[in-house]
Parts: sequence; C-alpha cells; structure tokens
Amino acid sequence: MKNLLSMDEVSTTEIMQILERAAQFEAGEPSQLEKDYYVSNLFFEPSTRTKTSFESAERRIGATVIPFDAGFSSVLKGETLYDTVKTIQQSGIDAVVIRHKEDAYYEQLLGGLDIAIINAGDGTGQHPSQSLLDLYTIFKEFGRFEGINVTIAGDVAHSRVAKSDAVALTKLGANVNFVCPPEWQGEFDAHYDWDQQIETSDVIMLLRVQHERDAAYEGFTKESYHEQYGLTIDREKQMKDGAIIMHPAPINRGVEIDTTLVECERSRIFAQMKNGLFIRMAILEFILKGRG
Repeated sequence: MKNLLSMDEVSTTEIMQILERAAQFEAGEPSQLEKDYYVSNLFFEPSTRTKTSFESAERRIGATVIPFDAGFSSVLKGETLYDTVKTIQQSGIDAVVIRHKEDAYYEQLLGGLDIAIINAGDGTGQHPSQSLLDLYTIFKEFGRFEGINVTIAGDVAHSRVAKSDAVALTKLGANVNFVCPPEWQGEFDAHYDWDQQIETSDVIMLLRVQHERDAAYEGFTKESYHEQYGLTIDREKQMKDGAIIMHPAPINRGVEIDTTLVECERSRIFAQMKNGLFIRMAILEFILKGRG
C-alpha cells in the first residue's frame, strides 16, 4: 500500500494487518522503522483530533515532522495543491498527510509525484484513518465484524466518516444501517426513525451536524433534531446489553447525543480518540516501510 486514499482501495487483509499492528503499538511494542523518514501535515481545513493524533503518531514511530501552515503558505498566492506538494517533495519529505475541502483532491497528485499521500479527509468524500480507528474500536469490543449490527445516525450525506465506515464494515461482514432525515440520506438507503434500529444495534454511531457544509438543521431546531434523531436518554435505555456508543467528534452536545451520555458506561467516544493514535502509528509505519 503506497498511499491511503479511501477505504475502497484497502483490502480486508490490509485492514486486519493495520489493526493487528495497532494492537501491538498499544501493547508497547516499538516501531520497526529502520531509517529516518520525514512527514508533513497539510491541513487546509480545521482539525483537532486528526492533526494532533497524526503528529503524535509520527513522533512516536520516530519520523521527523516538518511543519506546514496553510495560512502562511504560497497557497494564499495562488499556488496549486499539486505545486505545493511537489515543492514539499523536493525538500526530501517522504509522506504528506492532507485534509482538503475538495472531494478526491488526491487524484490530481497521483501523477508526477514520488511521495506517499495519506488522506486525512477529502471534502464530503472519505476519511480512511478515522474509519480504521472506528474498526479498531469495534474489533476490540466484539472480536469480530461478521454479523455485527452498526447503525450510523445523522448527517449521512455530508459525512466522509459514514462513507468510509459503510465501505469498510460491509467489506468485513458487518450489517450497516442508517438513520437520518430524508434530506440527509445522500447515496444510502436510510430509515427515517429509530424504530427497531435502537434495539437491534450492537453499535450506535452518531454523526455531527455539519454547519460548515450547509447542513444546517433544515426545518429542525436543535431541540427537535435531538428529540427525533439524536441519542436521547430514553433511547439509550432501549439499547441492547453490551451495545456501545460511538461518535467521530467534535460533538454537538444535546444535539446528536444527550450530554450525559457522552462519557457514560456505553460510550467509546474518547476511547476512539485514544485508539486513533495507535492506528495512525500503524498506518504511517505500514506506508513508510513500503517506500523502503
């Protein structure tokens, strides 16, 4: 695997290899990188979890992090993304981690560049490292994917997490369902209410309402959205024994999920964030070792 662009391109074998290596990192095993590598993080959209997690992962496996600040780069002078990455390549960088508002931005980078590309989120496309940490969280909980019932609820149409997870989980044998307003179902067949889904799901994954992508409440108030589509206290009580709650974050408390449930016994929301460190260490090692 030379790049990590979307979950469509990652085989089930590669997924399980990454999950296994993440578990080894979590257990304290050191990195197997045998030479110095240089990585730069190009974030053209805001990020807390993903950017911090990648930077920490890069340092923990022994890579050198070369800073990049989009707000002080030549992008502001009109430089194209291709020229920016080509310039970074000339500085001896081995890999770039990129988040960009354009869907499939990476397609313009695949010809003429000799640098590994890790997609940290493309527009409303995919978010493969988030998907892998979600998979790791689920696998740690249940020890399998086959037959696991996962319900993804919220702004499905705009969610790169929903798209990535749907591809990966289905590939691994899980059953994936969606709950959302009709206007937000996008390419997926979705349920428009929680009937039956809440009682049969092993995993409830809530999605953030994405105001920055014009996904405002569209006829809802925050309170009415929460009542109809959020994980309320009453709905949590209907969840089956052993079922867990997930959310890629950031969280709109009291909208997608009642604030008292964010850190309840079922919640794995902050565990997902911790798991992201080990997954990103595994991703980086996997790709950098592939460069020789």
